[in-house]
Amino acid sequence: MLVKVANMYYEEGATQSEIAKSIGVSRSLISKYLAKAKESGVVEIIIHDDEAHPYMALESKVERRYDLREVVCVSSGEGESVKARLGAAASKYLLRIIKDGQTIGISSGTTLNEVAKSLPSQHFSGLTIVPLVGGMGDERVDIHSNSIVAKVAESFHADYKLLHAPVLVDSKEAKEVIVQQSFIKTIFDIASKSDIAVVGIGGTPEHSTMVKSYLHQVKQKEFNYEGIVGDICYNFIDRNGEAFSNPWNDKVITMELENLKKIPLVIGVASGKEKVEAIRTSLVAKLIDVLITDENTAKELLD
Repeated sequence: MLVKVANMYYEEGATQSEIAKSIGVSRSLISKYLAKAKESGVVEIIIHDDEAHPYMALESKVERRYDLREVVCVSSGEGESVKARLGAAASKYLLRIIKDGQTIGISSGTTLNEVAKSLPSQHFSGLTIVPLVGGMGDERVDIHSNSIVAKVAESFHADYKLLHAPVLVDSKEAKEVIVQQSFIKTIFDIASKSDIAVVGIGGTPEHSTMVKSYLHQVKQKEFNYEGIVGDICYNFIDRNGEAFSNPWNDKVITMELENLKKIPLVIGVASGKEKVEAIRTSLVAKLIDVLITDENTAKELLD
């Protein structure tokens, strides 16, 4: 009977109601027969996902290890090619989850620039894009937050805000004055209420593209690399995922980590051996809810 019911359902495409009527039993009994057929091995369900999505098992392991909402892996590679694949994957993920009327916060960097470049033209009603970090200056303007925010907003036909503040200022006192200016404070207030944040994760200072561009503004004798595992939204973090106390963090214009944690969905887009410790720390510290990375980095995170 189990074979007969399974054959009618899986091979012939009959509904449970049709099978019940044909055999002369209740529909609920057919449902129990089908469940029993799977339990006993009469029916074996095989999902052929190797070609369509070869990293599903790896993603699931990382999700369980770090209690993440979702992990998306792309194939590993060298240099800019893997960043382009990360950008495309993040673009697809955003299109899947964005809803009309939301606010999306964006940080900066080469990988997030790839996300912006990968987005197709699509309209969302009432969507607002806002920067999470400072984005003015002459260094690497293409990967500044303001530039990326404008690109994303253009693709989504969305409203956007700009943060008219530099990445780094001259002193701690200057930062305290700037972040209290009404036009700066308003942007950070909007950003802190984002529904979604998309952020890059940097490795130690010598491996961060944007940080290297501005690090010369910090006196080297004042700067202590020891204990820094990487950065998120330009905040250098220690092994506990907390903001590191140093001259860089004192002068950088960015959203505070405590405010980043309050955003309902934070998507981290990053990969690379030099970033593994920073990514791991961000996951353990619950700074990230969704991770988009590559195969090799995901495997390192499981070690």
